[in-house]
Amino acid sequence: MSSDITKKRTFLLCGHAQSGKTSVAEAILFKAGALSRLGKVVNATSISDYEDDEKERKSSINLSVLNAKYKANSLQFIDTPGYLDFIGELVTSSRAIDFAIIVVDAVEGVGVGTEKAWDILRKDNVPCLFFINKLDKESTDYKNTLEDIKQSLTKKATSLAAAEGKAQVSILENKDKDAALYNKIVEIVAESDDALCEKYLETGSLEDSEFEPAFRKAILNSQVFPVIGGVAIESEGIGLLLNLIITIMPSVAESLPRKAKNKAGKDVMIEPKVDVPFCAQVFKTIIDPFVGQLTVFRVFSGKLNSNTSFLNTTKDTKEKFGQLYALQGKQQISQETVWAGDIAAVAKLRDTQTQDTICDFTRAVELDSIIFPLPAYSASVKPKTRQDEDKISSALLRLTSEDPTCSTSRDAQTKELIISGMGELHINVIIERMRRKYHANVDLGTPKVPYLETISKTIQVSHKYKKQTGGKGQYGDVSIKVEPLEKGKSFEFVNEIKGGAIPRNFIPSVEKGIRKAMKQGFLAGYPIVDIRVTLFDGSYHAVDSSDMAFQIASSMALKKAFEQAGSVLLEPVMNVEIAAPEEFMGQITGDINSRRGKVLGMEVKGKNETVKAHIPLAEMFKYTSDLRSVTGGRGSYSMTFDCYEIVPARVSQPIIDKVKKLKQEEHV
Repeated sequence: MSSDITKKRTFLLCGHAQSGKTSVAEAILFKAGALSRLGKVVNATSISDYEDDEKERKSSINLSVLNAKYKANSLQFIDTPGYLDFIGELVTSSRAIDFAIIVVDAVEGVGVGTEKAWDILRKDNVPCLFFINKLDKESTDYKNTLEDIKQSLTKKATSLAAAEGKAQVSILENKDKDAALYNKIVEIVAESDDALCEKYLETGSLEDSEFEPAFRKAILNSQVFPVIGGVAIESEGIGLLLNLIITIMPSVAESLPRKAKNKAGKDVMIEPKVDVPFCAQVFKTIIDPFVGQLTVFRVFSGKLNSNTSFLNTTKDTKEKFGQLYALQGKQQISQETVWAGDIAAVAKLRDTQTQDTICDFTRAVELDSIIFPLPAYSASVKPKTRQDEDKISSALLRLTSEDPTCSTSRDAQTKELIISGMGELHINVIIERMRRKYHANVDLGTPKVPYLETISKTIQVSHKYKKQTGGKGQYGDVSIKVEPLEKGKSFEFVNEIKGGAIPRNFIPSVEKGIRKAMKQGFLAGYPIVDIRVTLFDGSYHAVDSSDMAFQIASSMALKKAFEQAGSVLLEPVMNVEIAAPEEFMGQITGDINSRRGKVLGMEVKGKNETVKAHIPLAEMFKYTSDLRSVTGGRGSYSMTFDCYEIVPARVSQPIIDKVKKLKQEEHV
């Protein structure tokens, strides 16, 4: 790795699934001389897709960091997955680069993955270059795909190709090939700078010495997005792509400063320089079978030496470490020093995780955290055997440390282990890796809904528990009033015993018995909530009364109250926000109604409309795939818990009947 940041380019490859991103990555490595043989995805020989499941699926699942040198320039780039289930890899990679190459399939055009990638990159104003791939296929047309990019993504997409076939020539290298196209580009660049625009209007042209730096500046500021094409698997257009990467795309030295905060909470800018204190951010954690945990980071300023230490400002801890590495797919290449612009890795850090800022002790700053999309799909996890149960926790801990868009939790009520991710494919990949890497075999299921029970009216009941066994008997007698509380109040116990009808020492026993009964439920065994129980009368026996007798009497009194007080089932209702293009709004709102949901409102956000709704959790477990089906993958959603609501009788009765049937079967 070099300290000359003017000769460094750090970028990523992204686009829709199957558009050929990994093929472009392999072709870049081959053309630059980093590979002696061109790897192919279909043959499972690519250096980028190195995991076993990636080879089997012939598709990227994880980001992969790659390195090459071309014409004395250092190239570090990241190949990212295109499937929406693995969008977190693109989100985190976008923080580690200075520009992006968006690969567009000439056959399929702009896909959903292309749109999602574009949206993510635009949030951080990342400069982009489009590469139209697969121009060797029948019925492909460079101009049509270019127009698709302009219509679907940006009017600022500007072709640099003097020829439209797979063997393209850059108009920047051969102006005479298409003078009209070159003049159009000059006009676009002139419009991005007031002084140049004035001169262009006066003279009708610009000097090369004026045009070239202005063109680079326009690309850096996202005022123009160059477009070329080719065929990655044949290395067509890759030479042109490499030349454009080093001539018009921003070097590390030209990249935009990164915003951070110092210890006082004030904004500071981290400029891409070598002769300043070290500052970097962790954007990926990898569990390597040989070296253990690998922490992957992008250096934004300064330098870092092997076998030293740094400050983790996010955790406020000091980390000592050993050897630094550059990554080439799964290969780790030892480095003594890494500099601004480099992507590097270090093994076996104790506290440092994805998103953390690491820096020199002389300048403690913290970069903005990476905002990952929230998991949208959940499943319950059960071990197949007792041996698997012992392996699950450690396996999931490692897998979730690699992937912040995957999380696990233990439902306190249902006792189920829940795994959540971006979609069904995402979860299936995680489970397969548990089996393959950690030999933990599990069954996936639909999570149980954490229903609750309550009452809908006030009632007074009495219950006397009396038992005679020949010796000392059991005696407890209580009279209680049970009434509904407002939502979220849980439980109140009120003692209104007067005149010693029940001795003071047995009052806690009454409350204890009620609380036990509340945990067991009445309708279907779900916990009881939002009730007030008032103990107002009772009786006792000087010899036979006991703690247990009053517990039993009070629990049976509560059961009697629920039999008479209009007991109901409660279900969790979620706040749901669904974003999709306007054309799908009719289908989405109709689907919300079919899920017993309520539309709360709609608003326009960018090119999408957002629907806000309340929908029962029981209706949302398969919504990820259903929404993708309805919107062709263009819709997304997030949800958070809102409140518990009464389940309609037509819905609650089958739930109650099912639970009772299961209990009967357990006793057979």
